[in-house]
Amino acid sequence: MVTEAEARVLAHGSTILLAAGGHITPLALDTLRARRITVMRDGVDAGAADLAPPADIRVVAVAGDHTSLALKAEVLKYLRGRGLSAHDLGTHTTDAVDYPNTAASVAYAVARREAQAGIVIDGSGIGSAIAANKVAGVRAAMCPTALLARYGREHNGINVLALGSTIVSGADACAIVEAFLGTAMREPRYIRRLALIRELEGRSR
Repeated sequence: MVTEAEARVLAHGSTILLAAGGHITPLALDTLRARRITVMRDGVDAGAADLAPPADIRVVAVAGDHTSLALKAEVLKYLRGRGLSAHDLGTHTTDAVDYPNTAASVAYAVARREAQAGIVIDGSGIGSAIAANKVAGVRAAMCPTALLARYGREHNGINVLALGSTIVSGADACAIVEAFLGTAMREPRYIRRLALIRELEGRSR
């Protein structure tokens, strides 16, 4: 049984696994919701539950290629305006750089848990998503709309968002980022599928 006192000491945005037949008191349930804590049940093992991206994101790594500067600046301003810690990993000039390198800097930060989420930007966002997905533990998707960002987060547990600087405006990008950061992955059936993705990563090594 999870009581309200126990719920209060759990970390914000964490995930707990409720044993079969386990119970949460009504007050504890309110506290868990307020602290954005995900409760897993219905046969999701602890290893799979740990794959769900954090619901309460405080640190975001951001990087983009030479086409990204204006959009990246707007995204960083938006993140910092929300009180988040946003790490600008480059690039900082219009000199040409290769998107696999900028995407990798974010992907490794997320995989190493130096950041709880990442945002990568290039002309279309497609290349950066492909590159970021080569890093084990990273699930990146190019999302040109807020709806796709919400689906990507809720259904697929993406932890890196890719944006196209030639595709979305600054205002649209901020709406997409808001959906990405504000959507939690909670359903056991979706989280179980992340374990299958992890198995595919293992097979490819």
